[in-house]
Amino acid sequence: MSFSVRTIEDDDHEALNLLHRSVGWPQRSAAGWRWLAGNPARLESGAPAGWLLEADADGEACGMTGNFVQRFHRGEETLYGATGFSIIVTPRARGRSRKLLRTFAEQPGVFARYTFNANPTSSPLYKRFDMVAWPPTTHDLKLSWRIDTLACAGGRLWREVDRRAPHLIDPAQERLLNGRLGDAVSLSLPAGVSVLADLADRSPYADFWSALKAEGRLIADRSPTTIRWRLSDPDLTLRPLLLAFGAGESITGFAMATMSKGNPIEPPMLEILDLVALKNEPRAIPALMEALLKNARALGAAKVRIQTVNAHLLKRLGPLAQTAKREGGWGHCHVRFEPDTAGVDTWAPTPFDGDYGICLRPVPVPAQTRDAA
Repeated sequence: MSFSVRTIEDDDHEALNLLHRSVGWPQRSAAGWRWLAGNPARLESGAPAGWLLEADADGEACGMTGNFVQRFHRGEETLYGATGFSIIVTPRARGRSRKLLRTFAEQPGVFARYTFNANPTSSPLYKRFDMVAWPPTTHDLKLSWRIDTLACAGGRLWREVDRRAPHLIDPAQERLLNGRLGDAVSLSLPAGVSVLADLADRSPYADFWSALKAEGRLIADRSPTTIRWRLSDPDLTLRPLLLAFGAGESITGFAMATMSKGNPIEPPMLEILDLVALKNEPRAIPALMEALLKNARALGAAKVRIQTVNAHLLKRLGPLAQTAKREGGWGHCHVRFEPDTAGVDTWAPTPFDGDYGICLRPVPVPAQTRDAA
């Protein structure tokens, strides 16, 4: 049987959701797919929204990979990088993922094609397309901090039930939810840390972004415009938490975290999407991390996790990194750089640079969980 690859178009939402549903991954609303397709960086770069694998015999969608494009800056220069996400191939097209991955890895117009979210099964595939495990020392590392031991134990129990007797799991019934999710929380914040609400183009956060960009390292765009676009995702059920570190009107560090629930039998987690600071500010990262850990339980999280770590961040976390559980253990980060791209050694990625901000499963809202146990 032969298969062809074509670009994803605006009317492919139903096919995309069918593929996501086949592997138990979160689906998007029609508005959510339109929002993602309207990614300003993708439109500027002219890159496709992704690719579909279709059976030539009947046109059935048998696989896909999304293409999440971001702006990057190196001083005054603007570049584009592409993250592959939702790489799915149905049993009918088993073994045909190479067609999709090759199309993604060989796309023009980007300085890097990468994934920071490969699973243990797919991880070995990427080297066939000249994608290497990267960053060199942290490509296989995820950090997590357990907050609610009982809820985490419940998640392990339900996973074991799913492994041994999957027929006992009702995928429509959410487990391990709690009454704190979505409630207004009075946060307890360390000195220097505050909730960030002002994302105007002329704001202390805008000044922070200008200072961050002026450092000259290769960095994903975190401008107010980009953060506002991220927060406008219509499929978000809870607004991500934005924290700033600084004194007075000066911001020198930034954190973004969101509540997620990987599947109906996992407990809720506080996923760190970004944790970044100016290079001459050693206090920001520990203080922001402390704030996230201190408030995670009140937000309803059983665990705090950061799924992409760079060596610079690991050093700045200091003793806090030593208290974390090392998750991962396989190369979940892979990249293929355009030859002779300068400054790649200065790129210090966080989950913000990958697909986590668009692929994490949101915590179901109350209307969706009325039958939860």
